[in-house]
Amino acid sequence: MRASILSLMGLALLAATGCQASGADQLIPAQTDRYPYAEGRMLVNGGSIWYRTVGSDRSRPPLLVLHGGPGAGSRTLESLSALSTERMVVFYDQLGAGRSDHPTDPSLWTIERHIQELNSVRAALGLNRVHILGHSWGAMLLTEYLLTDPAGVVSATFASPLFSTERWIADARMRVRELPADVQNVIETHEQAGTTDSAEYQAAVLAFYRRYLVRTDPWPESMALTLQEFGNDVYAHMWGPSEFTATGTLKDWNRMDALATFKLPTLFTVGEFDETLPATVEDYAQQVAGSRFELIPDAGHLTSVDAPEQNAEIVRSFLLEADATIR
Repeated sequence: MRASILSLMGLALLAATGCQASGADQLIPAQTDRYPYAEGRMLVNGGSIWYRTVGSDRSRPPLLVLHGGPGAGSRTLESLSALSTERMVVFYDQLGAGRSDHPTDPSLWTIERHIQELNSVRAALGLNRVHILGHSWGAMLLTEYLLTDPAGVVSATFASPLFSTERWIADARMRVRELPADVQNVIETHEQAGTTDSAEYQAAVLAFYRRYLVRTDPWPESMALTLQEFGNDVYAHMWGPSEFTATGTLKDWNRMDALATFKLPTLFTVGEFDETLPATVEDYAQQVAGSRFELIPDAGHLTSVDAPEQNAEIVRSFLLEADATIR
């Protein structure tokens, strides 16, 4: 699988250029062009993870962001830093992803350990009352976390989510059938032959990703860095060889029954050309009483890249509404 992701990384680099918790260590202050932030590392079960806090205003509950993958890191979600003008925004790269350690012990790649890690982040950074946004796999993690009945979660945002792997794969396969016939044939041939590490297969996967993962052309630097730092081992172990083929430990995951149990303010967002179909996400939203559904036009799976300002504004307005429910 490592060769597979590295092959895709090489292609994507061309696309991007147009051709046990012990608490947080000392924060390192820094400054982007627009938003002040601080970052550091903390120890969790299995290694050390990277995190960043953007802004320092705690008059409103912070937003904690859970990235997708598993293994993708949080770089492509950092446009949500725009919300730091009103509240602190917290990003972290899960163990095995992005700027965090990349251990090779497969026993670490469980939902339970990821929940422990999330609890460690909240405890280390004092996130006693918090909004949580989960993107893609991060939405799966958020679902599992909410089912543990954690204290202090003000609202939940499910960005391009799934609640059933089977339904996700059905949607993604519909997207595959929208690709040119020759690309579809390459995908089918190599999946049947078990040769998904081949350069030809990876080129076909990239064609899918350029339509339904990130539609922005050329891809921004954040995408190249995401693939360079990609958590190959955790993705292969928990998911599989591509977004439309699940062979890992999550292949039978289904939490459709959880939707009706959510009682907190809830937002669902999806791109018009997402890997999951908008109708699917709207159906999820209809199963959560009082939830809000937002379709982001002309965006792929990473709405935070394809429509950063619109995506952030949708989340901003929702969080302000959710703040008003705090008693």
